[in-house]
Amino acid sequence: MMTILKEKECKEILGNHYIGNIAYISSNSPHIVPMTYYFDGEDTILGYSSEGHKTKAMRNNNNVSLHIMEMKDIDNWTSVLAHGTYEEIDGANSKGYLRQFAKGIKNLISQREERNLHFISEFSSKIYKEEIPVVFKIKVDQITGRQRIH
Repeated sequence: MMTILKEKECKEILGNHYIGNIAYISSNSPHIVPMTYYFDGEDTILGYSSEGHKTKAMRNNNNVSLHIMEMKDIDNWTSVLAHGTYEEIDGANSKGYLRQFAKGIKNLISQREERNLHFISEFSSKIYKEEIPVVFKIKVDQITGRQRIH
C-alpha cells in the first residue's frame, strides 16, 4: 500500500540520513549528484563543496531539491523530497556552520552506526588541503514523502 508521509515523518527521515542526491539546474538541464548533508530538524540543510560545476550552477539558479531514498525492495521503500533555495555562507559564519555540519553528522553516525569519528574526512569524500570549501545551506520551502509497504 502506498501512503503519503506527513511533514513530521519526512523531516524525521531527512534527519536520520546524511547522504542524499541534490538536484540543480545548469544550462537549462537538470543534474543530480550525491552529497553529504546535515539536516537541522527544522528547515535547513547544511552542506559544503569545492568550487565547481554544482556550486556555479546553484549560484545562477538557487532552486534545488534533495532526495532521500530508503529501499528494501520493490514493495518496501520510502522516498522524501525537500525543495528549497541555495544560499552560500561566507566568512567567519562559514566556519560555524561547517562545525555544526560536522558535529551533527558525527552524532548521527555514532548513534546509527555505532562508529566513533574524529575528522570530517572520515565521513565525507571531499578532503581539502589548500582549497577553502564552499559552505552552503538550503532553506527548505517544501518537503514531501511517499512510502510503500507491502
